[in-house]
Amino acid sequence: MAKPARSKAWAAMLLLVPSLIVILGVFVLPMLYMFVISIREDGGAGAYTLAQYRLFIQDSYYLEVLWRTIKLSLYTVIVCLLLGYPVAMYMAQATPKMRGFITFLIISPHLISVVIRNFGWVVILGDDGFINNSLISLGVIEKPLRLLYNELGVVIGLADSLIVYMVLAVATSLYAVDASLYKAAGILGASRSRMFFSVTLPLSMPGIFAGTTLVFSLAMSAFVTPALMGGTSVKVMPVIAYEKMMAAYDWSLGAALAFLLLGSTLGLVALFTRMVETNRYKEVFSS
Repeated sequence: MAKPARSKAWAAMLLLVPSLIVILGVFVLPMLYMFVISIREDGGAGAYTLAQYRLFIQDSYYLEVLWRTIKLSLYTVIVCLLLGYPVAMYMAQATPKMRGFITFLIISPHLISVVIRNFGWVVILGDDGFINNSLISLGVIEKPLRLLYNELGVVIGLADSLIVYMVLAVATSLYAVDASLYKAAGILGASRSRMFFSVTLPLSMPGIFAGTTLVFSLAMSAFVTPALMGGTSVKVMPVIAYEKMMAAYDWSLGAALAFLLLGSTLGLVALFTRMVETNRYKEVFSS
């Protein structure tokens, strides 16, 4: 019995080999190479140094950019959750045909390039865009609102790109909720709001956690949307890292900024995960 089990384990390991090779060649080795560049002078050709990392800590400009990146990512998570949760609830209660149709609707925009979608938002949110022209025509405002090339525009663009991850994550959790729980809550006299806070929301927390993690991580690393919809007035870490590498040709500092962004994202996600797990631990033992 031991030999067949061992042979199955080896077969499973062999099936993983192609994926491991791809991860090693496409992700691990390039990341290691970039880390070496970040700790050497002259774009990886000089002596080893931590000057680039010290510059980040000592220069308040880079700390401000990091904080702006985190802040915009958190705003994006909140917007995606507030707009995506009702859609996920409707999907969980809809028929399979309607559920598939809604899934197609929220995924179909991603068949179009993010650059084209962002330029579409420029047409809608610009000073001469659809929203401002409509409000001026109705007499609501006298001069155009600034909806673009600021933090608001970046959040709108990021939410448009990432809300699909929140909707699908939350909907997946809601699909697993047993309908008999709602019937039991109704028999016990619970109102709709009480059902939501006592049944729906607690059971959808795994989906909220997964969606929050995905949206936050992707928003932290987003480059195209902040560059197009933020312009020169809203700088985030990916844009600064790109400019240092491709415009200033300072590959050492650019690589260091990229690794600091990666470390900040992983650290914040780990902290969030720790907080969630701690709360679950307290709930289990308090009950």
